[in-house]
Amino acid sequence: METTTQRLHRIALDKQVKGRVPGLFAGVLRAGGFVWQEGIGSADVTVPQVRPTADDQFLVASNTKTFTAVLVMQLRDEGKLSLDDTLDQHLPEVAHGGVTVRQALAHVTGLQREPVGDVWETLVNPDREQLLAGFNDAERVHRPHQYFHYSNLVFSVLGELVARIDGRSWWESLRARILDPLEMRRTTVGPSGSAVTGYYVPPHTDVPVVEPVLDLKALAPCGGLASTADDMARWSSFVASPVEEVLAADTLAEMCEPQIVIDRERWAGAFGLGFMLIRSGRRTWVGHTGGMPGHITGLFTHRESGTGGLVLMNTTSAPDPAAFAIELADHVVEHDPVLPEPWRPGPPVPEDLAGLTGVWYSEGVPFVFSVKQGRLEARAQALPEHKPSSVFEKVDTDVYRTVAGREHGELLRVTRAADGTVTKMNWATYLVTREPFAFGQWL
Repeated sequence: METTTQRLHRIALDKQVKGRVPGLFAGVLRAGGFVWQEGIGSADVTVPQVRPTADDQFLVASNTKTFTAVLVMQLRDEGKLSLDDTLDQHLPEVAHGGVTVRQALAHVTGLQREPVGDVWETLVNPDREQLLAGFNDAERVHRPHQYFHYSNLVFSVLGELVARIDGRSWWESLRARILDPLEMRRTTVGPSGSAVTGYYVPPHTDVPVVEPVLDLKALAPCGGLASTADDMARWSSFVASPVEEVLAADTLAEMCEPQIVIDRERWAGAFGLGFMLIRSGRRTWVGHTGGMPGHITGLFTHRESGTGGLVLMNTTSAPDPAAFAIELADHVVEHDPVLPEPWRPGPPVPEDLAGLTGVWYSEGVPFVFSVKQGRLEARAQALPEHKPSSVFEKVDTDVYRTVAGREHGELLRVTRAADGTVTKMNWATYLVTREPFAFGQWL
């Protein structure tokens, strides 16, 4: 019977062989480190025995967008912009009025994919001034929110938005706000130091051709970063459990809420605010892919277990990096799951919650209200195991806010008799009673 390590090796080797990938580095991550990692093939085919390592840079390309998105959300949390602001509120020289920051983050602006001009033929990219001028000439190919339509052009303008609001270049903002606090020392604009060579492997020969390294200029915020497996492991850890110094946990969770479906045929993928959301069985993986000449990469994290899958490949045409990374990490979650914390007794039940525990009924449905670790929770008796309980926080005497689960955001109001006994509750205005009643029967 294969061990987990043997199976992961087999998956990665199969992808490298069938995809004819000169070299790859793959890993499964938890808590900022690797539970498994392996380099296969060659970092440079002229030195075939030297495999890629966790400290070799690859161009992570559009994974860069997740960093730019976090910068935007930092500025939002600081009150310097709103997601519903239009781009021209902060960049008055741009046209296409009505394009919002939220639309840009979710790729639903309807604007064309690439900068004006055949940049992937000429390999010459615009500077900041040319980017904004070209943005004004860009075609709107769909109505906003009509479809998910990926746009490197729009995300590059988000980089200019960050620079304009933060008063320094996008790169300076990124380094100060994210890379330095997370100690991602080997993440740079373009390769720097030890880096793999990127190749194109022709379909009818097995002789790799060296690909050029492009100067993305003003497109750097959408795809310009080079990074290492070690650094991207730190990024996966951050996505799973954000460092408050960098971004609030609630904000990262907001970024992972679906804004639009990517896979309209099977609904297996969606896009949040800067992050791809991919379904695999019972799990949702959060991350991004990246592609540049000679480099295909993917990093996806299962936030609930803190497990990430990472693949870095030094070839232009490669196996699907999202499917590859998720297959590796899925296997670990399934066969080497994170162990639960031991059960521990909670503190004494607060006096105002003591009368709320037990079975209650609303709309004919039985709910179990309980107190765990001093917090009030509610759970429908028939709720599937994978669904979260509702959790409440006190906001006033006998008034509680639902902060998780069913009716998230709604109020629970408690009504008591003169002796303090709870007679009823109203949850999102619906009547909650000890005995089941039909609508109107309580009156």
